[in-house]
Amino acid sequence: VVATGAQPLVIPFDGLDEVPYLTSDNLWKLEELPKNLVVLGGGPIGCEMAQCFARLGSKVTIVERGPHLLSGEDPEASQIIEDQFKQESIEVLTNHSAERFKKGPYLVAKNSNAEEVSIHFDQCLMALGRRPNTKGFGLEELGVELNKNGTIKVDPYLRTTKYKNIFACGDVAGPYQFTHTAAHQAWFCATNSLFQPLKKFKVEYDVIPKVSFTDPEVASVGLTEKQAKQENIPYEVTSYNIDDLDRAIADGADQGLVRVITAPGKDKILGATIVASKAGDMLLEFTAAMKHGFGLNQIMSTIHPYPTMGEANKFVSGQWKMKNKP
Repeated sequence: VVATGAQPLVIPFDGLDEVPYLTSDNLWKLEELPKNLVVLGGGPIGCEMAQCFARLGSKVTIVERGPHLLSGEDPEASQIIEDQFKQESIEVLTNHSAERFKKGPYLVAKNSNAEEVSIHFDQCLMALGRRPNTKGFGLEELGVELNKNGTIKVDPYLRTTKYKNIFACGDVAGPYQFTHTAAHQAWFCATNSLFQPLKKFKVEYDVIPKVSFTDPEVASVGLTEKQAKQENIPYEVTSYNIDDLDRAIADGADQGLVRVITAPGKDKILGATIVASKAGDMLLEFTAAMKHGFGLNQIMSTIHPYPTMGEANKFVSGQWKMKNKP
């Protein structure tokens, strides 16, 4: 079983070799707080680290070439995080692409109007994604096939295409780069390698939850509204703002929302997005519902203890019921 993971992607920008830069691997070796930190990339790692260092006292600038941070989430969820960052004096430069580095040190970025801006920094964090570790231990010599994105090509049983006794799981196999997905795949690798050809199981990716550990957290499972639009999937969307939730008010964490995507006229859950203090924990109920086939009617009729953040799931189900009452 090949489970060699991935490493931070470092793009060789002009001038990079002349300036200090960090990745999510060596970031933890810092012994001194950078006064000015530039974060390249507005994905989960970039956002989590930007907020962390801002709270430690760094002046942080986050540079993202897309129109929003956390581009895989709905814009409404991303906007809450961007607003929170601005409240914490994090400079958010969306629609800016990194061009080059120069002595100073400075990062030169270009906005959507092709205007250049120079950003001074003490340290620069590269948070531009991760690339699989596939070199240097024999895959090339064996001719193990790779996908275009560099991951090992595997079949539905996580076997490599050329060798049925070589399996792969985790970041090196994709298609997701989550610890919980790697653990999920590991079970299939272990079981299939032990029991084939007597018994084998296809790996399942039908319900994959994800969480960005910002404050508030952003958690989602299944379809977002943005994806439903892009794929022309009929849907309804129901939202509940947690500024009305007693536990959120009591905790002073009443910023966020719960959004559920359902099939038109039905309570079947196609996806859910939560922005809240404990969004990752709150998402579990929707993940279980999608995995095991119960819908918003069942969530609404389930007693949720008061006062908890989980009540928001019951309340959004009630909002859906009000819209779909006979």
